[in-house]
Amino acid sequence: YLFIGHDLPGIPMTQPPAPPAPRADTSPALRDLAATAERARGYAHQARAQSTRRSYAIAWTDFCRWCAEHGLAPLPAAPETVGLFLADRAQTLRPASLRLRLVAIGQAHRLQGHALDPRHPAIREVWAGIRRQHGTAPRQSTAATSEVLRDRALLLVGFAAALRRSELVALDAADLRPVPEGVVLTLRRSKTDPDGAGTEIALPHGQHDLTCPVRALAAWRDAAGLADGAIFVSVTRGGRATATRLSDRDVARVVKAAVAAAGYDPAGFAGHSLRAGFATSAARAGVPEHAIMQQTRHRSAATLRGYVRRGGLFRDNAASKVGL
Repeated sequence: YLFIGHDLPGIPMTQPPAPPAPRADTSPALRDLAATAERARGYAHQARAQSTRRSYAIAWTDFCRWCAEHGLAPLPAAPETVGLFLADRAQTLRPASLRLRLVAIGQAHRLQGHALDPRHPAIREVWAGIRRQHGTAPRQSTAATSEVLRDRALLLVGFAAALRRSELVALDAADLRPVPEGVVLTLRRSKTDPDGAGTEIALPHGQHDLTCPVRALAAWRDAAGLADGAIFVSVTRGGRATATRLSDRDVARVVKAAVAAAGYDPAGFAGHSLRAGFATSAARAGVPEHAIMQQTRHRSAATLRGYVRRGGLFRDNAASKVGL
């Protein structure tokens, strides 16, 4: 009964059976049984801490989304499906997080009367290989670790999606749609969309693990247990994610702290530096102007060209080709 109190996709959750409602002439024994059943439901709901139930719900939701993306059934799931899921998620998640997902999948099946044997070779061998390659020792969770994961995700998502500060902190879990190429972000309202028609922004997979915005976002959500609500929230001193959404000023603070940690003067940097930095970097990499504008959503090419010019000052520069 780990999932009681959570509405999850693809699975109608069950509770302890309740006896028929007693009639006026029902015996005292049957009335006592009804009261006992009600207490049983209460005990079942408290069988796990709320945080544990939330973690299991997030794990099950992740499995359902993955199955939907790949056209596979989550319930009942074939052992090969579970093995493929573990192998895919092993690229971004720690073994401890994978174990949580495996247990959650098994619990969901048992609650609905389905058998899923974790000792099936399609599951057992994949899981044994993951443990052997990636290890099973749990990483120590600290406030610093949680903040690092959050700040890394905030910086990489803000940069890769060329988001304004207000757009970045306004992101909710409902605004993220996983796709094979990465994640689609839906901006419900922005400076160039005052009517709230909504704009979709592509957040593609990165080429390197440490700088991939999709992996960073998944790692932060997994560590914080964010199934719904605001994506970028504050963290307590004990390393626990709260429900308090970050402000645009917090984005500026995180940017400045990252710049200072890299050994640069943070005075000239702010929250807008992520968006400006993307445009500059894209121009320096030779990305066409129309492609940059598609990501940054600039309406004015003249405004964008200010970034493009600065980014291209040293690209194909004549002074570098005269033999000095």
